[in-house]
Formats: sequence, C-alpha cells, structure tokens
Amino acid sequence: MTNAGRGQEASLRAEILSLVRRYHDLHHSKSAFVPGESPVPVAGRVYGSEDMELLVESALDFWLTTGRFNSEFEKRFARRVNAKHAMTVNSGSSANLVAFSALTSEKLRGRQLKPGDEVITAATGFPTTVNPSIFWGMTPVFVDVLMGTYNIDPVAVANAIGPRTKAIMVAHTLGNPFDLAPIVQLVKQNNLFLIEDCCDALGSTYDGRHVGTFGDIATCSFYPAHHITMGEGGAVFTNDDFLRRIMESFRDWGRDCFCEPGKDNTCGRRFGWQLGQLPKGYDHKYTYSHLGFNLKITDMQAAVGLAQLDRLEGFVDARRSNFAYLTAGLADLEQYFILPHATPRSEPSWFGFPLTVRADAPFSRDQLVQHLNSKKIGTRLLFGGNLIRQPYMLKQGYKVVGDLTNSDTVMTSTFWVGVYPGLSRAALDYTIEVIRRFVDKI
Repeated sequence: MTNAGRGQEASLRAEILSLVRRYHDLHHSKSAFVPGESPVPVAGRVYGSEDMELLVESALDFWLTTGRFNSEFEKRFARRVNAKHAMTVNSGSSANLVAFSALTSEKLRGRQLKPGDEVITAATGFPTTVNPSIFWGMTPVFVDVLMGTYNIDPVAVANAIGPRTKAIMVAHTLGNPFDLAPIVQLVKQNNLFLIEDCCDALGSTYDGRHVGTFGDIATCSFYPAHHITMGEGGAVFTNDDFLRRIMESFRDWGRDCFCEPGKDNTCGRRFGWQLGQLPKGYDHKYTYSHLGFNLKITDMQAAVGLAQLDRLEGFVDARRSNFAYLTAGLADLEQYFILPHATPRSEPSWFGFPLTVRADAPFSRDQLVQHLNSKKIGTRLLFGGNLIRQPYMLKQGYKVVGDLTNSDTVMTSTFWVGVYPGLSRAALDYTIEVIRRFVDKI
C-alpha cells in the first residue's frame, strides 16, 4: 500500500471511530434514576464510547479469531492479577473446565487425577465449580460454609481430607475471599492441588495478594454480570509454566502443538515428532495429546476486555463503596438479618450484597424477595443454594462430610442485591428504603 493509501485508511478509521463516539453519546446515554419506576438490577454492563471504539476497531481488522487484541489482553490481565500466565477462554465455566481438565493430564504422571479421586468443594455455590470434577469421573466431596462470609469452612475441609483426596476446587463467594491461609496450609501438608474460582472476585485480595495466586490455577469470568465484561468470555491464570501448556492444549482442541494462530513450526520440529501410534513425522499441528475442545474467544471480545481493564480500578472502588453504603444503611436491622462481612485479612471486590433472613424473623426470604421484585429491585439467590438438593445432582455420585446446616439455611433464607458500578447512590437509597419500610410494616 502506498503512503497515500495508508493515510487515507488512517483517516477513514479515525472518522469511523469518531462516529462511534457520537453514536454512543446519542444512543447509549442513561436516564436519571426515578424511584419506583427505574429498575435496580443486581448487575449489568458498565461501558462507554471507548469500549465500543475498540470493538469496532477490531472489527475493521476482521481477524475474528484470537489476535493482537487477545494477546495484549492476556498480558495486561496477567499483570493485573500478578500471575505469570493468563489465557482467555469463552466463558468462566469453560475456564473451570480447562483448569480442572489440566489436572487429569497424563503429563502430570504420579499427580494426575483419575476417576474415583476425590475433590473437596463447598456445598453452596455455582454448579460449574463442581461439574468439571463430575465430568472427569471424580467424586466431589461437599462440606459446609460459614454464615456471614458464605465461604467454605476450613475446619470442615480438614475433616474431609482422606486417602483419595487429590484436590480442592472452590470459589471466592460473591467476591469475598475464602480463608486462604488455613486452606493453603492443608494443601501443602497433603500434597493437594488447589483451584481458585475467582469468577466473582476480580480485584479481591487476601494478605495484599490478588486471589487466584495462592493455588495452582485460578479462573475468572467476563460475563456481563461480572467485574469486567466481554459479553461472553473468561480466563485461566497460573504461575506454573507446565500447567499453562497443558491448559492451552485442552483449550485448543487437545492438540499437542503450541503454535499461535497463523504461525507454524514454533517448536522447530513440526515434522519430526513421533507420538502415540502415529508414524514418525506426522504433522504436529494435527497431533492430539488430550481430550480437548475449542474454547477460544474472538479478538472482538478481547478488544472489549481491553477497554474494560482500563475501567477496572474504578469498578472495584465503586463496588466496595456501594457495599459499605448498604452496610451502613442496614446496620441496625441485625435482629432480622445476618449481615455480610469480609473474611479476616481480606479486601473483597464485592460481587453482591448477601442477606440472610434470620429464623425468628417475622417474615420469610421469599416474602421479602417478592416484595423487592415488585418494587423493581432485582434480587438473586446465592446461586444453587445447597447443590446436593439440585435436580441434576440427585443423579450424581458424591460424598458429604459433616452436616450441611448452613448450606441448607442459605438455600432457604439467603438472597443478595446488587453493588455493581452502574448503581447510583439514589438507587442504593431506594433499595435501603424499600427494605426498611418492609421490615417496619411487619
């Protein structure tokens, strides 16, 4: 292309992006909050013209699959969470699948997880924290959570460790880190793997370190409800070079080759390998060492993620501020509710504000939730509640160690409201007011 052609191309790009900014300002502007008329969602996208501009810029490249935007996102994301490696996938659930699948690789030899091995997890949580272990024929071992933090009980974890225990896979509930110090100690003492599900916890820290950097592998989600969004998308991150390579294989069809898209012969031996029962010299790009899938994202998603990363610090601050505001506004209602609190030594990047209706309260969780929804205030239950009560789990093989009293309480009496950055102070005031009026009328 001539210099004149390149100049014209740059001018057209600038004009297109300028029009995107103008369109955003016209079409995507927000209306003022009107109590009782405007909805108060639990979560949602928070974006600006910059996010749309990068999305359009990636569309103009028309690379479509992972490319320059994805490479930059992976590098910046890894730096933000202080991990050596980060790798994008197409959802947080896929991140959990890729992370757990890596532990089943024969390349781990004596540490490889095999069918029948046990994986300790919390009974209260989201199904896809547990499902990968079931998918691979392991036995999930459910233990109870602690009220107030809603995180896995370290004492229960210690009691659940047995001769077949090989891993712990558990989430940081609603952005509140689980008590990592005793869990990490148990992991080291018993030579276990630890996978941290950080899908709701981007920006959360424990002892000043970002969650996800205490275990072997961590996962994150970029669904619109989460701390940053790509629409759909997720990531795995780790400090382990070997596990990173294995996870890449599971994400990329299970292939043994580790060339980036559009590149060949990175290893210098593309036609020099002999693996499995393939003939020597079989093309390494079509040699598969794992039972994998294609779980990659597009470069357009990564472009949106890059713009969102620029907003992350403000998002985290807003979530913490909104959580503190709700705490102050509801602090004198402890006779009716178990109010949430952060795990000691942690600083959560809150995903939601959980409330548990006490057993002796003159109203039920369901009554309050229905009232809030009638007032256009969004609510959610704490995901699957006690997962062993879920219809699909009744058909699975699992173990329970200890009682699940708190998990059953969460199932019947806990819900949460939003703290996401898109909520104005007026929306939070309205939420507090509606809850207080409901309680006063009982």
